[in-house]
Amino acid sequence: MSRYALSGKRIYVAGHRGMVGQALVRRLESEDCEILTAERSLDLREQAEVRRWFSDNRPDAVILAAARVGGILANSERPGEFLYDNLMIAANVIETARRQRCEKLLFLGSSCIYPKHAEQPITEDALLTGALEPTNEAYAIAKIAGLKLAASYRREYGCDFISAMPTNLYGPGDNYDPQSSHVIPAMIRRFHEAKLSGADSVAIWGSGTPMREFMHVDDLADACIFLLREYSEEGHINVGSGEEVSIRDLAGLVAQTVGFEGRIECDTTKPNGTPRKLMDSSRLRAMGWTSSVGLEDGLQTAYEAYLSDVAR
Repeated sequence: MSRYALSGKRIYVAGHRGMVGQALVRRLESEDCEILTAERSLDLREQAEVRRWFSDNRPDAVILAAARVGGILANSERPGEFLYDNLMIAANVIETARRQRCEKLLFLGSSCIYPKHAEQPITEDALLTGALEPTNEAYAIAKIAGLKLAASYRREYGCDFISAMPTNLYGPGDNYDPQSSHVIPAMIRRFHEAKLSGADSVAIWGSGTPMREFMHVDDLADACIFLLREYSEEGHINVGSGEEVSIRDLAGLVAQTVGFEGRIECDTTKPNGTPRKLMDSSRLRAMGWTSSVGLEDGLQTAYEAYLSDVAR
């Protein structure tokens, strides 16, 4: 299919209150399009509500960033909720977009769709080649179902529906809850609070040696708009920065950003997790897109957002 022009189009961002959704709205504001968002009362798990909203608002294109999300604890304690809610959100939005003859749909997955022991860096064809990470299996299965639904609708009905799999994200709008946040927002909060309390040291989990890839959420939003325009294939596509950092070096960068000058200690009684988790985003780079927000600059914007939104 040919390049998809955004000019004059009505584009629905599903999940506009989340970190990714907020970034998508920010990015779309620089395009010649009308941004559609739904009121909080719209329950995407309810088919009739979704159909009614689509009928009333008639989007030309959809970016599906809505999801039930949470950390390891929430995923492991409420797997039924995570599986059902994310299945319903994906099925209702994708099916209704087909019924309403939406011109384009982009479904956003997660790197957790890949097998726990996938070869590194992880290529798109690693999907369904091995067992999933047990702690977020329910979420991953729902995301796999969503991307397969989008691909199946392309094959059966000719819908221009695509899927993208982002790497670990951070940035403005992140979740800083001590119980459920991911590694960067958790570190920002802990180092900030340690600085305020005058603590001598901060301990990080494990040996600090595991390698992780991170991408600023504004980079993901830019990649999504690029893919909406340029990508039209059945297979999902990875979206990553291509840059790795050890957890120990990441902690050093966060401490520097926050202004914490104490010691960083490694609590080796705590688990390390996977030694390495890197997405192979060479297909996206070959299309002409690369990330532009470096980790140091990105951490600075994330910390500024934390100070203005959370640490007031």
